[in-house]
Amino acid sequence: MAKSKVYFTKDISPESVIRAYDALGVQLPGKVAVKVHSGEEGNQNYLHPEFMRPMVQAVDGTIVECNTAYDGARDTTEKHEKLMAAHGWSKYFDVDIMDSEGPDVVFPIKNGRVLKENLVGKHIMNYESMLVLSHFKGHPMGGFGGALKQLSIGCASNAGKVNIHTGGASLLQAEFWDKHAKQDDFLEGMAEAAETVVSHFAGNLAYVSIAVNLSVDCDCCAKAEDPCMADIGIFASTDPVAIDQACIDAVLNSTDPGRDHLLERIDSKNGRKIIDDAARLGCGSKDYDLIEID
Repeated sequence: MAKSKVYFTKDISPESVIRAYDALGVQLPGKVAVKVHSGEEGNQNYLHPEFMRPMVQAVDGTIVECNTAYDGARDTTEKHEKLMAAHGWSKYFDVDIMDSEGPDVVFPIKNGRVLKENLVGKHIMNYESMLVLSHFKGHPMGGFGGALKQLSIGCASNAGKVNIHTGGASLLQAEFWDKHAKQDDFLEGMAEAAETVVSHFAGNLAYVSIAVNLSVDCDCCAKAEDPCMADIGIFASTDPVAIDQACIDAVLNSTDPGRDHLLERIDSKNGRKIIDDAARLGCGSKDYDLIEID
């Protein structure tokens, strides 16, 4: 079996995002959803819409997000839309909170060990393809956030996020923390949820991950730790497993003195397990060729 291809450039610019995407040689069909992280109110590390603007415009995409399952500025559609405007997303793009109206779309998970179903924002059905624009960085619960997290937690509705976090035990936001799944079950549940979105789009997916502002914390943190190591670059692939693995490998291979702090966060949460589980479930391959582009 041929290895997956992951394209990489050290040049970090809006133009390089487009070059990395163009290297894939794909044409996303129909109406394109562009999954980003809108950034929690107060977060200083998220990637701003000005940086993403040329790429989103190149695919004539619609910015998509879903509401969170924890208290904050993004747990209701009204608050989330207000924040999207405050952060500038609505200034440049059409913005769609995919779970702004119900009912959620239910993707069954056949033979799921943790989850039996994945609940995603209803509006996902309005798109023929998806470009996943990820800010690769650490995460206080998943260890790291990348393409697979965007596919799973990122596309899950408010209730879907609770479903993943509790390992299918509850859909009630009030029980989000009380019934939280064991860490390995949470990670495997994320992989199971990601697989349903990969299957739904049936190959009409592309991934660009930008490894900058490398904090141990996610863009969902209102008070995130400042970046602990130097920026790495931009990755692109049609394989979410390979691109996440390539980002992890880039951190592992770095000589930056801050790498150990980031790796400690990733490994303390067993974060790399989601990559193993997603590969086992057929989302992609951990074996890849890294192709550097100008």
